[in-house]
Amino acid sequence: MWKEHLVAKLKQHLGKGGVTPEHAHYLAQIRLGKLAVWATQLTLLIALILFWEVGANMRLIDPFITSQPSSIYHTFLRMAKDSSIFLHTGITVLETTLSFIIGTIAGSLIAVFLWWSDFFSRVLDPYIVILNSTPKIALGPLFIVFLGDGMKSIITMALTISIIVTIVMVYTGFREVDPNKIKLIRTFGANKLQILQKVVLPASVPTMMAALKVNVGMSFVGVIVGEFLVARAGLGYLIVYGQQVFQLHLAMTSVVVLIITAAVLYQLVACLENRFLRWKE
Repeated sequence: MWKEHLVAKLKQHLGKGGVTPEHAHYLAQIRLGKLAVWATQLTLLIALILFWEVGANMRLIDPFITSQPSSIYHTFLRMAKDSSIFLHTGITVLETTLSFIIGTIAGSLIAVFLWWSDFFSRVLDPYIVILNSTPKIALGPLFIVFLGDGMKSIITMALTISIIVTIVMVYTGFREVDPNKIKLIRTFGANKLQILQKVVLPASVPTMMAALKVNVGMSFVGVIVGEFLVARAGLGYLIVYGQQVFQLHLAMTSVVVLIITAAVLYQLVACLENRFLRWKE
């Protein structure tokens, strides 16, 4: 009953915009579907938090190991009073942003270079494959030796992950452009730069946007791994420190803040993608 009432209200609201009743019904169904997805997601999140809290209070799960939402909340408030949680979060976000921007720009430029030169793409292909398959954490001690135990090592660790992912995804998108379109523009006398500008880059926009969303996550992973190894500040440092001194409430609070921060950064990139696609259209 409530569903039909909500659809009728949405149709009435949309009908004021001058759309037909059929179109208004279609738009109302779309909005209702989005609302149902959002409500289900929120319900699952609340149910998970309640189960976590009640299970810890009833000792169904060990609160010393997993902590519990109420303890995490109080720990966050305590750290918010002295601004320490914001300081560590800001450092992690700064390192992630720098590695994301540098990795995206450098990786895209290298992908363009590989597309431009078929000779160098064949020469460098096995090296890119090897670097992509190598566990980047194995390179961490080398970065610490060469760059020291500071932010440079952490950003470099993140770059080794993000830049390779960007190269592989963007270059693959370039190679999958319809060859008939390239042949067509070549028949009109276009040079390689014009082919890149008029055909390859526009056709690869979806792939490049997907690379951005993957890259922000990979940059975050690299930064956290670097902070695990060498940092004196940051969310990764807090997680390791909390485990070392058996303050698992601190570690779990850092994990929750890390998850929220990663989700916010991902949504910012998704909003950037939507704005760019609307501008392109």
